[in-house]
Amino acid sequence: MTWGNQNTEKEAHEQLSYAFDNGINILDTAEVYPVPIKNETQGNTDRIINPWLKTRARDKVIIATKVAGFSDRETSLRDKGKGTRVDASNIKESVEKNLKRLGTDYIDLLQIHWPDRYVPLFGEYMYNPAKWRDSIPFAEQLQALSDVIKEGKVRYLGVSNETSFGVMKFVHIAKTFGLPKIVSIQNSYSLLVRCPFEVNLVEVCDPRNCNIGLLAYSPLAGGVLSGKYLNMDSQEAKRGRLGLFPGYMDRYLKSLASEAVSKYVDLAHRHGLTPSQHKALSSPEWRKRCWCNPRGHKSWGGAAVRHDREEGWSASTLPSDVLRVKSQLAVQRCGFNTQRGGR
Repeated sequence: MTWGNQNTEKEAHEQLSYAFDNGINILDTAEVYPVPIKNETQGNTDRIINPWLKTRARDKVIIATKVAGFSDRETSLRDKGKGTRVDASNIKESVEKNLKRLGTDYIDLLQIHWPDRYVPLFGEYMYNPAKWRDSIPFAEQLQALSDVIKEGKVRYLGVSNETSFGVMKFVHIAKTFGLPKIVSIQNSYSLLVRCPFEVNLVEVCDPRNCNIGLLAYSPLAGGVLSGKYLNMDSQEAKRGRLGLFPGYMDRYLKSLASEAVSKYVDLAHRHGLTPSQHKALSSPEWRKRCWCNPRGHKSWGGAAVRHDREEGWSASTLPSDVLRVKSQLAVQRCGFNTQRGGR
């Protein structure tokens, strides 16, 4: 997400090599990257990945990318200079351009970056019926995605920033019409953003139901859980995304979020951990409770510097008392209790 904006090509290649040399086998990109989205930088992340990808055996790298959802503002993505939709022409053009930028002839996982229909997105948590709009039918979207699979340009399908309603619609239509089933959902999940998934999508994605793997993005909440933004006047904060781009991901800087981050950082330090090592997704205990197929579960980190990535990957099992306190903090923030009792 930062390559081509905050990072040089050399830094990006060092980060990729370090990741894949230490057991990572999948990279996630998107046609709109890097973010924040700008016409002059759009697609740069893919262009930076391209030469690095040539140094690796293609079958050893799983490439996940995304086609943009509905937008009447992102007019630079398509040749006709119009906004984006999840229809056949947009999907085909997106796939062709993705393949060219990346320098490959197939995409392992193609995801719809955000829905074509209205849903609350990127800091908007309540559904507003007044914002409902006409959208591309689910069956039409899935048929268009099926076509690029038949052409050999895409292997698997996924969704992102999706809801239970959307997941169920895609799964039902795939089963009804014999179309490819989505295999993954990439949604925000972190110590600051647990409720939307744990309260809602957990049942849908359970292996005994739809069996949809979670690709958790922003496990450090845009870097906020590292603790570096607790003092926005510090040099570290000013160099970070939230400091460089005022207003970007500012939902993670609200008063309640800052209060929770401060407590998580203190908890990590008391146990000799960095906040990055302390993140929820590094815990095997968390994975035991996970609703996803363990073989399909991943988490995406967008750390701009290699040091942050190394810390996250070096994390191991968390002490039981740390997990207990983290659960208590989650209850305070989400307003629900994970234990039995009460109504």
